[in-house]
Amino acid sequence: MKKKRENMKITVIGGGPGGLYFSILTKKAIPHCQIDVYERNRPDDSFGFGVVFSDETLGEFLKKDMPSYELIRSKFAYWDDIIIARDGQKISSAGNGFCGCSRKTLLKLLHQRCQEEGVNLHFEANIDDLSQFKGSDIIVACDGISSQIRTQFERDFGTKVALKKNKFVWMGSTKPLDAFTYFFKDTPNGAFAAHTYQYEEGMSTWIFECAPETWEKFEFDTYNEEDTVQKLKELFKEELEGHGLITNKSHWRQFPHVTNENWYKDNVVLLGDAKATAHYSIGSGTKLAMESAIALSDAIVASPKDIEKAYKAYEKARRNTVEMIQYAANVSLDWFENIDRHIQHPFYQFAFGCMTRSKKVTYENLRIRDNSFTDKVLAEFNDSNENKTPAAFSKFKLRDLELQNRIVMSPMGQYTANDGLVNDWHFQHYTSRAVGGLGLILTEMTAISTTGRITLGCAGIYTNTQIEAWKRITNFIHTQTQSKIGIQLGHSGRKGATKKPWETEDLEDKWELLSASPISFNEHFSKPKEMTLEDMDSITNQFVQATKNANEAGFDMIELQAHHGFLLASFLSPLTNIRKDEFGGSIENRLKFPLRVFKVMREVFPKEKPMSVRISATDWAEDGISEKEVILIATAFKNAGADIINVSTGNTVAYQKPKIGRMWQTPFSDVIRNTVTIPTITTGYIQDIDQINTIILNGRADLVALGRPLLLDPNFVRNAQAYEGFQAEDIPNPYKMGISHLYPLKAFERKQTEGMKKALKPKSNKK
Repeated sequence: MKKKRENMKITVIGGGPGGLYFSILTKKAIPHCQIDVYERNRPDDSFGFGVVFSDETLGEFLKKDMPSYELIRSKFAYWDDIIIARDGQKISSAGNGFCGCSRKTLLKLLHQRCQEEGVNLHFEANIDDLSQFKGSDIIVACDGISSQIRTQFERDFGTKVALKKNKFVWMGSTKPLDAFTYFFKDTPNGAFAAHTYQYEEGMSTWIFECAPETWEKFEFDTYNEEDTVQKLKELFKEELEGHGLITNKSHWRQFPHVTNENWYKDNVVLLGDAKATAHYSIGSGTKLAMESAIALSDAIVASPKDIEKAYKAYEKARRNTVEMIQYAANVSLDWFENIDRHIQHPFYQFAFGCMTRSKKVTYENLRIRDNSFTDKVLAEFNDSNENKTPAAFSKFKLRDLELQNRIVMSPMGQYTANDGLVNDWHFQHYTSRAVGGLGLILTEMTAISTTGRITLGCAGIYTNTQIEAWKRITNFIHTQTQSKIGIQLGHSGRKGATKKPWETEDLEDKWELLSASPISFNEHFSKPKEMTLEDMDSITNQFVQATKNANEAGFDMIELQAHHGFLLASFLSPLTNIRKDEFGGSIENRLKFPLRVFKVMREVFPKEKPMSVRISATDWAEDGISEKEVILIATAFKNAGADIINVSTGNTVAYQKPKIGRMWQTPFSDVIRNTVTIPTITTGYIQDIDQINTIILNGRADLVALGRPLLLDPNFVRNAQAYEGFQAEDIPNPYKMGISHLYPLKAFERKQTEGMKKALKPKSNKK
């Protein structure tokens, strides 16, 4: 795809902001090239009202094209605050630099810049056939979400379009707004959200959205603008304060999530919404299009005679960033799609959840920007303006068990036991973390029988010798620390009889594996036996005896292992349970055996001691367990006496495709906690105290479990307490002398970190 022509010919299909801005930048950099922009609408047509840019995006405009920046800046409305209002309550968060600009005005300004640079603009030119552009070196397809060009070659591009759940409608109003404002309304028919901002004097954008069930109950009509206006004006009459709503093809829609596996084909390249969409709740699609326009122009300017190289450079420069933005947008969108679940929260927690919904913004980010906002959130959480205890270090109670803080050690296999017997390694492993100040320690999965082990190095609790070995650990923790310790009881099922993680050779003497159905985990595992009724009776008895043994060993709590495709979990997932009897088929049937095991365990475990169940809330695989089924599972265990659900995901099948990122499993914990109304433990790439505080304060979980961060840092909690300036009461006397060193050190590190965050904040573009 190398081009030798001196005078490059570029065709841009679609005259939106992305295509226009690309044309301006490229024509400036390569003045002798010919650029033609073809737009289906007239110059004065514009659909939608305002667009939003952040200080960061405005800074990019400033660097790339000063005249465009100045023209946009001369017309925008700037705000620093975000206001969240719900049914008469309101809170403001400062330090957020954004601007709103009329989409119509923005297009006019970009038209002006195109004409100044010599770009040819063609209006009322609907392009659906590329044959007329055979002489073009480059064809930029930026003709919108429903791109005709992309659709013609969707197999080549690998196009996927998924309609999201919520209904939304885009309108305008003459209502003036001092800040970007989220208005929320709770009604008997469901909740509404209005995303609003002023984009020029006397004009503001209003995007209303609600769940499809709410939309149906209000009997909205997709295309009846007059009916929509009347209903929304009445619903938001207090917020509109007498101002009307303005329509412009304001039809109810569902947001289309667009992705493309390939961004170019031959000499055709995608840009803007034709390439990728990001939900409006984290910012404008216009912002994404114009930032991508910068990257595409830069790539072509760098390699004008090798277009394929340019396209590859463009995709390399933007692919990861775009996918990260789309991921954050989907997480943000998920929060709005579940407003009915979140709106039950106390107001400040609700507002905090809204601000931190995409996981990009945390408690510490907000505190640096505006501590008056976070002070209100923390005071509500602690039910006191005087109590400044960080959320992570607040106490939490399960039955008669009180935890000194909300930080948990997740079960992590050590694979160093001999014949199921824990030893000095386990003693130092668990006791050092207890001395380190954890609220709760959950042991590695501890087998209920010899054949219930995953490896030969797994711990067990099925002999008296094993009970005594565990007692040594629990006794130390109870006498020398204020930490509590729970044991996770489980059976490996189809994932048993395997080598330790660091071993290279497969296990020679394998034992018979059991599972709900005879489906091996992968090609390296034996095919398990489908459990009979006799097997179920035997396994149930083993769980009962292990429960009694755990109580004798002095454990404060028991967690039942029903996750990651192990024995009990294999009954729950439709991917691992294809039984035709009463234990297969419906979720009610698939639940029968795991629920039976839990109930008999609960009967023999002291009533004052709590029990947890760890489940996988998704299989990360097609036709796996559904959210509805997970809710039924959690509800059933709650009704059977579970006090808390430890929410994990995946590892059910070897061909899973998880979407991993920071705090990536918290949405699943959120669903269970706030739908089933039961406390939850969450985990998954949670790495610092700020993330822990954020998760607890926004109501996604009650306890936060750490795995790998604790492997090489048994004093994670002590360092976090020093960072937060929290005066812990459980530091052992021999170690208290260390306070005078650690606390000033961490205070200095925090000051440096906050200074860097402030320095990295984009410069304000306020006029």
